[in-house]
Amino acid sequence: MIYQTLLGEDFDRLHPKLQERYSLPLNEPFEATGVMHTIEAGSKLLLPFYQLATKFNFLFPESGRNIPFKIRNNCRQMDNGDYEVQWERTFYFENKKRRFDALMTIDTERKIVKDYLGSPALFYSDLHFSVTNEGRLLIRSGIQRFVMKSLEISLPALMEGRVIVEEGYDDALQVYTIHVSIMNPIMGRLMMYAGQFTKVD
Repeated sequence: MIYQTLLGEDFDRLHPKLQERYSLPLNEPFEATGVMHTIEAGSKLLLPFYQLATKFNFLFPESGRNIPFKIRNNCRQMDNGDYEVQWERTFYFENKKRRFDALMTIDTERKIVKDYLGSPALFYSDLHFSVTNEGRLLIRSGIQRFVMKSLEISLPALMEGRVIVEEGYDDALQVYTIHVSIMNPIMGRLMMYAGQFTKVD
């Protein structure tokens, strides 16, 4: 619902399966399972940050290959009448389960998605959505802030985690595809994962 509003006519240029995925009628969750062929965390120097982030169901220090995961998105109406989408991503490593949660709303004036990462939120990021010529969804991050309850502190560019997400649909395999990259200008990779998933009916 919120993504249709944000993208407007461009929403119709998405692959039909991505239109289905991102329509998200009110209180009708999209649920899927799949495998991340690759998950790569960053430098071991980031371990203290990861240890904090895992407590908020955000980033994590594990890397691996062919990691099972599931995703759940649900659109709900808030008390003020606006709509928000809950994102719950769960990754099943051999001896550890990790979550990566978020809450998204839209700012129609600025034409961005407002993304609060973690539960409770630890970081905030503007997200810019666009549609590629091939009908894939491309997401890039913008302004970011550190969040602690009601306090939000703007992050300088050198501390940002710059995000690029590309979602598509493989007609031959009949699976959704996903590639996520989060990079920092100084520390390099914070996280990368790539894989595929199918909707649970």
